[in-house]
This record gives sequence, C-alpha cells and structure tokens, in this order.
Amino acid sequence: MELQQIARVHTISKKAFVAKYVKPQKPVVIESLINDWPAYTKWSLSYIQEIAGNKKVSLYDDRHVKHDEGFNQAHATMKMRDYIHLLKTAPTNYRIFLYNLMKEVPDLRQDFKFPDVGLRLLKQLPMLFFGGENSKVFMHHDIDWANILHFHFEGRKQCILFPPSETKNLYKVPHSLITREDIDFDHPDYEKFPVLKKAKGYICHLNHGETLYMPEGYWHFMKYETPGFSMSLRSLPRKPKHLGYALYNIFVMRHFDNFMRRRKGQAWIDEKNEKALTKTHELHGLM
Repeated sequence: MELQQIARVHTISKKAFVAKYVKPQKPVVIESLINDWPAYTKWSLSYIQEIAGNKKVSLYDDRHVKHDEGFNQAHATMKMRDYIHLLKTAPTNYRIFLYNLMKEVPDLRQDFKFPDVGLRLLKQLPMLFFGGENSKVFMHHDIDWANILHFHFEGRKQCILFPPSETKNLYKVPHSLITREDIDFDHPDYEKFPVLKKAKGYICHLNHGETLYMPEGYWHFMKYETPGFSMSLRSLPRKPKHLGYALYNIFVMRHFDNFMRRRKGQAWIDEKNEKALTKTHELHGLM
C-alpha cells in the first residue's frame, strides 16, 4: 500500500484548519491543541483507574464478526480497575470501544473543552477507547460519516487512514462498515488481496496529547503500540451526500444486515466476505 505521512502542525487557527483540512477533507495531526486542558496533565491509565475503577466496562477483542452477535455486542465484561491492571501487566487483545464518559464518569467532563476549530461538535457524544499493547481495531469507517477529532492519551498509537475514494481498493464487505477482517493492514497479503497495492492512504503515530482530525467517511485502522486510550469528539457530516449515506447506514443498512443475519445465519456473513473478494477483483479485471 502507498501510505503518506499525515501532515503535522504544532498549532493552527480555526480559519486555517477549515480552509486547509476541513473543506478539502484532508487529515492532519495537531500536536498542541489540548495543552491547556486539565486532561493533558491529569489523564493517564492510573488516573482513570482511580476515578472510574468500580465501573463495569464492556470489552471487545479481534475475533471476526459472527452472525449471532448483535451490532457492537461485547465479548466480555470487567471492572475498569481490573482491566487497566491487565493493560499494565500483560499484552491483551481486549479493548474498550465507545465508552460514554459523559454518562459513566461525569467528573471527567471537567477535564476537557470542546475546541473552537470550526466544527459543530456534538456535546452529548464524547467517547473513550482503550487498548493494550499491539491490540488492533479492524479497518472500518464510522456509521455516521462524522468529522472526528481523535485525542490520544498515554503511550503511542498507530493510525492508518484511507479516504472514501479508496473504498474500491479495500475489499469492503457489502452491507457493512468494514473491510475483509482477514486483511492485516500492517502486513498485507498481496497474493490473496492484490488490489491493496493500489490503495493510497495515510499513516501517523499519535503520542500523548496529540489530536488527529479524520474527515467524513474516512476508513481507519488503529493499533495501540503501547497501552493507552483515546477520546473522540464528532461533528455531523457537512456534505449533504455524506449525511445521506449516514442516514442510510443508520436507518436502513444496519437493520437489513441484522435481518439477513437472523434469516441466513453464518451463510450471510460468509456470502458477504466472498462478495467483497469477487466484486473487488471483478472491478479491477482480475476475475
């Protein structure tokens, strides 16, 4: 794959951010956007363990999607203190996905601000994500096609992004938000997935306190290079076409997929994965 380093800026004005990145829909890493947040100095795994240790959390690993599992169904549960202890002591594939800190730990709300960068950020949806060393989040794009500000805390995290225009090269699974789950985007198998060679994307490595802007509908693959966690703030898509995609995903695609899982079982999952392969190869004249 052809991966370009994501542009980095130390700071940026609202006007420049909108003009250079939001309007042309290009990703960027802002290194010092949140240096004035209390979270910049306070937030660590130990701090979260202290303030939210008693909270029961849903955990996800890297197993493939199964027909009998619901949308975003958790694979295990654990108290936050035990989960963070696990992160600190041993590699684990368990991750926390979409942890609603406004609901679960309201005190954390005092530690951050909503940046004035020209995006209408949704105040109800700050979400936290946690992962252990080398744990991965499979390639996907978000159901709502949001503009996303992704803030990382503690450790280092690798992010690989592709714009929506590269969907044709990524072996997207029909009626879903993911690519084929057997693709290792760290070490792609070009014999099995030759079209990946044509994919042009971006890569960065986030450190504590850095912010990644992901434009609307961008595919993203995340790997925690060390134990750590991130927070995302999101803004609805600005382009009417993208808002239409989001509404379709939420109100049509998701429900149709769930219906077909109930009706056809694992055969539906297998059929979609096969179509991801054959349709991509047909599109590129490889069948």
